[in-house]
Amino acid sequence: MNVSLSVWLLTVAALCVLVAADFFIGRKPHDVSLREAGIWTAVWVVLACLFGVGLLVFRGGGQGGEFFAGYLTEKSLSVDNLFVFVLIMAKFAVPSQYQQRVLMVGVLVALVLRAAFIAAGAAMISAFSWVFYLFGAFLIWTAWKLIQDARKGGHEQEEYEENKLLKAIERRFGVADRYHGTRLWVEENGKRVMTPMLVVMLAIGFTDILFALDSIPAIYGLTQDPYIVFTANAFALMGLRQLYFLIGGLLKKLVHLSYGLSVILGFIGVKLVLHALHESGVHVPEIGIPFSLGFIVLVLAVTTATSLWATRRREPA
Repeated sequence: MNVSLSVWLLTVAALCVLVAADFFIGRKPHDVSLREAGIWTAVWVVLACLFGVGLLVFRGGGQGGEFFAGYLTEKSLSVDNLFVFVLIMAKFAVPSQYQQRVLMVGVLVALVLRAAFIAAGAAMISAFSWVFYLFGAFLIWTAWKLIQDARKGGHEQEEYEENKLLKAIERRFGVADRYHGTRLWVEENGKRVMTPMLVVMLAIGFTDILFALDSIPAIYGLTQDPYIVFTANAFALMGLRQLYFLIGGLLKKLVHLSYGLSVILGFIGVKLVLHALHESGVHVPEIGIPFSLGFIVLVLAVTTATSLWATRRREPA
């Protein structure tokens, strides 16, 4: 899709307005109720659907279908990310009234970092056609790893560990021994140090880099349009904060989510390899967007249904 600079600027400006409105509404630290989380989750989903419908109307079924397939894939992957966010919140003992602020800033950091990944991916694809083979192989390997992790118990056996970069930043600037409201820096013993609030925000932002390593190749397997890749990622991430509070208690019930995501990533990996072979002149069938969208919806529906069924069977009568 040929997108002019003015459309790009208008889209980014509109997203900035939405983010600013979200920040203004949730600026006061408070415990997020299920009702509030449900309302705002619905708002972000509706906005994403309206954007997708707009693409369908003004750009045709191809671009609209690519957006919805990409959005569903990124949204399902972001739900898996919530498991790690829960671990991070527990690791740093984030007070409940500050969690929404942490997630808000963390998601913004993640969005900026993903924009860089998207730009790099677009440049690689336009310069090297063999990148599709690399992306496809990586997604198939990631799908296999997800299955292996799920068999070992998945997130239940994991504990968040700070990466070397975050530890180096903590050593360089120092960290306060307690939270100071929503402040990011404080003075302690005549030295300016970070608060745990800033550390947790950085942890969520840096952790998303790892998530982007599979999510960005995955969406490029559904569309090679940077505009659709960016907007699908933006809408998936921007509703993540509210989704965290809405389904936080339900995450443990999605016991088959990793299996479903592995099927989706493996499917997209195969799709990328077939596309790469086709681009190389090999006569192989290509998987279209309508089939891809239907397949993703079916896998997510089956995964959710079997997860809830399995969880219900485990509960004592």
